[in-house]
Amino acid sequence: MTGPLSDLKIVEFAGQGPGPFAGGLLADFGADVIRIDRAGAPILPARYDFYNRNKRSIALDLKSAEGRAAALELIGKADVVIEGYRPGVMARLGLGYADCAAANPRIVYGSMTGWGQDGPMAMEAGHDINYLALTGALHAIGAPDQPAPPLNLVADIGGGGMYLAFGILTAVHEARRSGQGQQVDCAMIDGVSHMMSAFIAFTQQGTWTENRQDNIVDGGSPDYGCYETADGKFVAVGAIEPQFYAALLDVLGLDPATVPDRADRANWPAMRQLFAERFRTRTRAEWEAAMAGRDACFSPVLTITEAWSHPQMQARNIARTLDGLVHPGPAPRLTRTPGSLRSATPEPGQHSREIARDWGLSPALQALFQS
Repeated sequence: MTGPLSDLKIVEFAGQGPGPFAGGLLADFGADVIRIDRAGAPILPARYDFYNRNKRSIALDLKSAEGRAAALELIGKADVVIEGYRPGVMARLGLGYADCAAANPRIVYGSMTGWGQDGPMAMEAGHDINYLALTGALHAIGAPDQPAPPLNLVADIGGGGMYLAFGILTAVHEARRSGQGQQVDCAMIDGVSHMMSAFIAFTQQGTWTENRQDNIVDGGSPDYGCYETADGKFVAVGAIEPQFYAALLDVLGLDPATVPDRADRANWPAMRQLFAERFRTRTRAEWEAAMAGRDACFSPVLTITEAWSHPQMQARNIARTLDGLVHPGPAPRLTRTPGSLRSATPEPGQHSREIARDWGLSPALQALFQS
């Protein structure tokens, strides 16, 4: 095992979304992530489950005494546990934080939920869209007449998986000083609210309205948004600063003296219409050529597959190949000890015997995997 986290041993209970994403992020940088799966076919074919690359899998029946004993023995040798069940589920299995801390006082126990471990909604089901809705983030995104879900990137991954990975590394750092572990209570509504810090501040300052596409970075301001081109494709501009805005007007062929003052929000609808008309006069490729090197904060709006072949994406070697499929490369990049793609997602239980041996499970538990 190589990478800056190669001394980190993690037990991850199988789940979906932000928990596996956090485990995968740590695995990319060398952590030995053991995923506890149930035997049988996974929900998603393993090779397409990118969040679980670079991990190993052991299959355990957690409802059996032997399965729980094996899980606790692994946890006794681990630094971190990751679980993403509703509050109380793991405790009822005998694998809650208190149970794991009794087996390993240094354990960092990462719990990933949408609503958190407490509160009147803690036990309710939810998905990314629901957590965005409750925090005010969803209301701020979309067209004037309707909010628009921004995929499941904001709550699941941004406010969930990223914060869980950060919380785990913070707690591990502290545990290595104190010798004591702790639970990381990672709730998506916490993370998204934290990500909304600037807009919460702007609202109280009086510079952000609660109307969609009425603000500087929500598509309201004409210098920040998407425009259709002559070939039915789209481009994105974010020319907020004066020098970038001047470059944008120049390439659009607009005389600044004749363009309405963008500082007056009342001018924005007419300005957006003016910009839209200009952008529809050329194809996306023609605008790319015209904007090249102009510092107008311009980019083409690419599809997922188009992005792989863009020169900047290729220069960064972002699209990698693993198991015959295109994967995004590990991020962020470390100059001495970068992350790596080592193995595709395993089938459930693929490494059971290997893990039992490598992690030194007791002979009685190793025997469970010999048949």
